[in-house]
Amino acid sequence: MTDAEPAWTDQTAPSLDDFARLAEAAFAGLPEGFRAFAGDVEFRILDFADPETLSEMGMQDPFELTGLYHGVDLSQRTGFDPSPTPSRVYLYRRPILDEWCERGDVGLSEIIAHVLIHEIGHHFGLSDDDIDAIEDGLR
Repeated sequence: MTDAEPAWTDQTAPSLDDFARLAEAAFAGLPEGFRAFAGDVEFRILDFADPETLSEMGMQDPFELTGLYHGVDLSQRTGFDPSPTPSRVYLYRRPILDEWCERGDVGLSEIIAHVLIHEIGHHFGLSDDDIDAIEDGLR
C-alpha cells in the first residue's frame, strides 16, 4: 500500500447525521427554482422503511426501497382542502449504502442526490419518466 491509497481499515459507515449533511448539500446544489417549489417538504433520514411502509409498497426486502415521498403532491392540492399532513421525503440510509457498494461506479453523494430529486419530483406530482428527464437535464 502506498501513502496515496486510503486506509480503509480506519473508516466507518456514514451515520444518519452524515447522511443528513450529504442530503442538505445535495439539496443546496439543486437549481433555485427546484428548491423553491419544494416548499415545506420535511426531510427524514432513517436506516430502513418500517414494515408497514414496505407492506404498503408491496415490498418484503427493506433493501429495495431507497427513498419515499409521503404526502399529497402539489398537483392534487387545492385552496379548499383541509390542511394536509406535512409532506415528507424519506431517505433510507442502509439501502442507499447498499446500492452505492453494489454499483461502485458513482459517488455516495450522487446517489443521495438522485434519490432526493426523485422523491421531490413526486412531491411535484411528476411521474418517474418526468423525473428521469429532469435528472438528465441536470447532468
